[in-house]
Amino acid sequence: MAKIEGIRVKNFRALKDVTLGRLWNQQQSEPLTAMTVVIGKNGVGKSTLFDVFGFLADALKFGVEEACDLRGRGGFEKIRSQGQPGSIEFEIYYKEDGNARPITYEMSINLDSSGRPFVQKERLRQRRKNQKRGWPFSFLVLNDGKGVVWKGEGKEIDEHKEQFDLFGFIKLIQAEESKETEVVELSDKRKLGISTLGSLKQHPRISIFRQFIEGWYLSYFTPNSARSLPLAGPQKHLNILGDNIGNVVQFMEREHKDRFKKVLDRIAKKIPGIDKIDTDKTADGRLLLRFNDKGFKDPFYAQQMSDGTLKVFAYLLLLEDPTPPPFLCIEEPENGLYHKLLDTLAKEFREHATGRKGGSQVFITTHQPYFVDALEPNEVWILEKGADGFSAIRRASDDELVKNMVAEGLPLGGLWYSDYLDAR
Repeated sequence: MAKIEGIRVKNFRALKDVTLGRLWNQQQSEPLTAMTVVIGKNGVGKSTLFDVFGFLADALKFGVEEACDLRGRGGFEKIRSQGQPGSIEFEIYYKEDGNARPITYEMSINLDSSGRPFVQKERLRQRRKNQKRGWPFSFLVLNDGKGVVWKGEGKEIDEHKEQFDLFGFIKLIQAEESKETEVVELSDKRKLGISTLGSLKQHPRISIFRQFIEGWYLSYFTPNSARSLPLAGPQKHLNILGDNIGNVVQFMEREHKDRFKKVLDRIAKKIPGIDKIDTDKTADGRLLLRFNDKGFKDPFYAQQMSDGTLKVFAYLLLLEDPTPPPFLCIEEPENGLYHKLLDTLAKEFREHATGRKGGSQVFITTHQPYFVDALEPNEVWILEKGADGFSAIRRASDDELVKNMVAEGLPLGGLWYSDYLDAR
């Protein structure tokens, strides 16, 4: 299972410069856990941190100019940190699986001479086999849409031979090495190089990273979306809005009956009264999601169910996906849920993320102490606003007092509620 070990963000709204986890040049830091939860007060930047992943996914799919305008972002000048010159920068440090050498992806965007956002720099690099120190090998380098890329796995050049010319391009020292490379120039500097080159068979490492980001699931689920009436027809995966939940139920009923029954059994234990969930088709081909309550003969339809019931059902259905996404990002899953369900929901997410069958890496933002009660200090990051108006972030496990109190049996959410997680 691919896993993000660390991420750095610069000049993105309130995130002037924040780092979570381990980077290639910060090996002393602990990597992100399988489940990472960010907490903080209102207005500290939790939604902005959630949107970092949404922005990267949109930039890959649509290009950076369109990504700056999507989802109400308001354009480049609105998302660049206020009063800060220069580029918006992202760095992701990730592993393709548990034994793979980590790969670093770096990308920065800025405005061109016409005031349009473009990809200023882009790089993918990885340490060589058995290399413990020194600069990682760069197998993709693009500046202003121009650069070099190594084909296939390539013949990795020695560390001392990786040099750069005045334009920032890697100079090819030996003819033997140049056979493994190609000079590239993108036709549109607003598109990511990993999007264009990652679709070519001769660049498998780039392709794998592209597929990794394409596979991210960012939840924009709302109960009202789940109450919609989609056209009938089985669909394999829940979409980001959740308005195809009935179609996924159709697919699970048909292709994974035992797994779907397990979902229903688990829901019945967590939401008393729900006995059966299935679908019905209207005369015009629309799909109805039905919930049978033990105390009533006739079923209730999704349009009549509570927000909490629909959310719990959607999350559990998502976690039971036979081919789960590599990265699952959810903002404030607690909204609309009974507080005693939150401990159970947090444990469900962790079990999915750490399961032997290999689920998704889970990233969650929350402001609900009951949810945090089920977490360990190394899973929790505290986001706070500084005196300059920009956000800073730290890990709860970095505070020895907090670690010791949790070890003594005090719940982490209770400590947060009692202000023990505030900066001292």
